[in-house]
Amino acid sequence: MIIAQVLRSGFVESVHHGSVFSSAGSRGDVTTPIFPRSSNKPLQTVGMLRAGFVPRDGADLALISGSHFGEPFHVRRVSEILTAAGLDAGALRCPASLPLAEDARDDWLRAGGGPERVLMNCSGKHAGMLATCVANDWPLESYLDPAHPLQVAIARAVADLAGENIAAVGVDGCGAPVLALSLTGLARAFERLVSAEPGSHERRVADEMRARPELVAGTGADDTVLMAAVPGLLAKGGAEGVVAVAVPGAGAIAIKVDDGGMRARTPVLLDELDKLGVQAPVMEELILGGGEPVGRVRPVR
Repeated sequence: MIIAQVLRSGFVESVHHGSVFSSAGSRGDVTTPIFPRSSNKPLQTVGMLRAGFVPRDGADLALISGSHFGEPFHVRRVSEILTAAGLDAGALRCPASLPLAEDARDDWLRAGGGPERVLMNCSGKHAGMLATCVANDWPLESYLDPAHPLQVAIARAVADLAGENIAAVGVDGCGAPVLALSLTGLARAFERLVSAEPGSHERRVADEMRARPELVAGTGADDTVLMAAVPGLLAKGGAEGVVAVAVPGAGAIAIKVDDGGMRARTPVLLDELDKLGVQAPVMEELILGGGEPVGRVRPVR
């Protein structure tokens, strides 16, 4: 079903189809499994904690659960997680990349740097996975294999939080397993994170992400802005037009844009938050013409 329209000069130029699970009322197909991509990360972090990972401090959990922008404070913390585990960046098996943040990328290139694994936006998750392996004396080289004890433990936790079986296992962009869930299961898992008992693994992940949203994404990123602006809101976006959000006392939302278009994700999410009675900041997805705004992406109810 159509969940967003692209308006240019008052004319509907394009549309985005998708599905939305919401505590205020769902639309589309919310039971067929999808790959939540990086929206799975907070659930994977819970799996690491259940498997015996002990973070140096709570902020590490926010970074491990995030898709960081490669700003210096992100890269420094990834390196510190590895160092605490007796490892260095050479142990990472995510692809080499440049920072997502434009300023950080420009500074890095001006200094003569090139793509590195520690700069990749999933390097925090990978560092957490490696540290969990060290804590259990599990093999390091094969930590991305779905049959590895680490990944088995993570999959068990994700299925438990979602309240459904993992429908498929794929390879995420970073090389780690990506676990297929329905939008219903994804939203259920996020709601469980924010409603869990204080001090539990689930609640620790939610609390640290909300306390340090800049570690979850980066300066000016949608997840960071939303969590900084809305008390109690937990958000984690994923590639291919996925996002999951939960707000204590209000409910949960999980969205998948069918064509993977990222521009439709936030406008639809903000509209769904409004239906839940959650006041969020204005975050328009503008359409440019001649370098000036001439339209926007608007949600379709």
